[in-house]
Formats: sequence, C-alpha cells, structure tokens
Amino acid sequence: MNHDRHDHRDRHDHRRLGRELELFGTDPLIGAGLPYWLPDGAAVRHALEEYVREVERRAGYRHVYSPVLGKRELYEISGHWDHYSDDMFPPMELGGEQVVLRPSLCPHHAVVYRSRAHSYRELPLRMAELGPMYRSELSGVLGGLTRVRSIQLNDAHIFCTLDQAREEAAGALELIRRAYAAMGIEPARYRLSLPGPGGKYVDAPELWARSVALLEEVLDASGLPYEAAEGEAAFYGPKIDVQVADGAGRESTLSTVQIDFHQPERFDLRYIGADGGRHRPVMIHRSVVGSVERAVAHLLEQHGGAFPAWLAPVQLVVLPVSESERPAAEALAARCVERGLRAEVAGPDRGTLGARVREARLVPYLAVIGAREAESGQVAPRLRDGRRPAPLPAEELVRRVEERVAAHDTALWDAS
Repeated sequence: MNHDRHDHRDRHDHRRLGRELELFGTDPLIGAGLPYWLPDGAAVRHALEEYVREVERRAGYRHVYSPVLGKRELYEISGHWDHYSDDMFPPMELGGEQVVLRPSLCPHHAVVYRSRAHSYRELPLRMAELGPMYRSELSGVLGGLTRVRSIQLNDAHIFCTLDQAREEAAGALELIRRAYAAMGIEPARYRLSLPGPGGKYVDAPELWARSVALLEEVLDASGLPYEAAEGEAAFYGPKIDVQVADGAGRESTLSTVQIDFHQPERFDLRYIGADGGRHRPVMIHRSVVGSVERAVAHLLEQHGGAFPAWLAPVQLVVLPVSESERPAAEALAARCVERGLRAEVAGPDRGTLGARVREARLVPYLAVIGAREAESGQVAPRLRDGRRPAPLPAEELVRRVEERVAAHDTALWDAS
C-alpha cells in the first residue's frame, strides 16, 4: 500500500507534471521560487482567474488594482513590519524613502477604503483583487508552485458592520465550497486557526475573543466538521483555513476566511452610522482559491493533468483521419476558437490516428473526421473517459462542449 501511494505521488507530482505537460518552468537566471508560466499553463491560470472574478462579481464584489510596492510606514501601521518582517523582502531606498515589496494586499485595501467617506448604507463593501505579493522564503523550502517568492493571490476584503460580519464570513465560506466543487477538489478538513504562545500576535485579548466567537458561530452554523489548531492564526486575527492534502497526505492551506478588528483600528477606518456618528467597520479577509500558484499545483496533483473541461489548456482536439479531411478539421477548430474554446488540429503528420488519440489522452474532447464525416458535416466525438457518443453535426458538438465548459463543473457530457 505504501508502494502504491508512493507511485501515485510520483506520477502526480505537480513539478514533474508541470514539466511534462509544459505548463511552467524555472531558470536559475530568473531565480529560485520565481517560476514562469508557459502558454498551456497560462491558459489554465487565465481560466481559473476569470472564473474567480466572475463568481466574485456575481456575489457583489467590486475589483480594484493596487501597487505591488508600499512605503515601509504602510506596513508599520498595519503591523506587518513588527510581526511579519522576517518574511518580507528588505526595503529599497527610493528618493530618501524606504519602499517594500508587499507581503500582503490588506494594507493597500484599507487605504483604498479610507480614500473617501462611507455610509452604513454602502456596507457591506466587498473589495477584491487578483494581485501579486512577495514573500522572502528561504531557498531551501522553495519548490514548484507550492512554495514561491512571487505569489498571485485571489484576495478580497469585506468592510462591514459588526452585525453583518457573521453573514459575510458565512457567504465567503459558501463561495469557497462552490469553487471547490467546480474544480473537483475535496477539502481534507476545515481548521479554526487560533493564536498560540509567543509574541507574534497582536496583543488585544478582547478583540481576539470576539473574532474567535464569530468564526466559531460561522463554522457551527455551516454544519462542517472542523478542528481548532493553536499557533496557526494570522498575527492580527483568527481564521478559518480550508486544508487540502497531496498524494502523500501532506496538508497545506488553500483558502481562508479571517475576521480582523485590528487593521480597521490601526488605519482608523470609519463609516457614518444611522445615528450620524462615526463607527469602526469590521474587516473580513477572504480568499476563494488562495494563491493561483498553489491552486494550480493542487489541481495538477488532484487530477493528474486531466483538468476539468473548463480549466483544460486544450479543450478539444480535431483529428482528421487523412489530409483530405484537414480543411474540415481546420474549419471546425476555427469555429471553436471563435466561440471562446481552446481547440487545435492534430493532423496525420503527427502519426497514426491511434497515436494521436493517445497523445491527446488528457484532452477532454476529441473530434474525429473521416471521409464519411467530412461529406456529411458530422464528427465522431471521443471523450477523455473512453466514451464514444454517436456521430453528430459539427455545430452540435461545438454547442455541447460550449455548454459543458460554461457550466464550470467536472462532468464531461450531458445525457441529453
């Protein structure tokens, strides 16, 4: 059994698959922990990012962009400089000031929030960004996409009243559950991450107690089993961590929901209440898929490179049996591309039909066009799981694949 697990881990190791499938790579000249994305990997990443943006938009989030640099003073106010500077890159001198590559997006979003006055009628205000951040990881722990120095984070911050905090945190948890279903990911467990002994946490016992109580209520109401873990909280507050496991059973955190009373205090964030007075908002940090790098690494290992159709780098390969059918094959691939699908042609110059089918074993949909199909305007579909639906008109195949991709789930084919 151990041998089987080791074999599975080796076959599904995302670093090996990433090289074999030409998704990403590294180069000493760029540096450790700084992978680059090749076209197929970039296609997966783009699909994932677009999915998250749209899910967030429908859930009432507004997207922003903020700079990857900030003055050292920004992180002194947020508390990162005191509690997190070991994981930050050293400051750079710039015109007599010190600027830092950001280790997180929350200070920027706090500043964006306070850029104008807010009324209680605007709350909850949900602010999202898919943005880069940088962490000074030691070279010995870097590897593949799971431990990197440049991180593209699916981040968001909800500014709300205390009465809204429980419902907003629960809504964030539901977004995470929906995204995991779409990606075909099964969480290993849900963890309530609490502070531990030591000075790395903000010293505000009353605020910690309120945050922990709120997250416990959210988890209890969700019906999800969870475990409390001391020493795993963020320095400014407790969090719900959604844990995933690799083939070897090693756990890592993919998604989080955090309740923060600390940074609204530090940045003096306010809103005008119904009573006309100035009140302090609660800040909820949440990430639906975590870092794009870690999410893609886990998807690779979970699916062995056979991504759900909506995430697959190539969604449909058209296979003309001979050169005579190439024009029909190229026309079909062009139609797919026009309709937003990722499609290509694998002609006879790439080997026998059997060899081409094997080469495309991870592609969700194959469309074979022989002389009979070319004459009738039909195609013979083959699915990645081995099924061979009856031949159907080319337009019908495009429509079916379009529908399956738009559904954002793991099913390959509708029964209808």
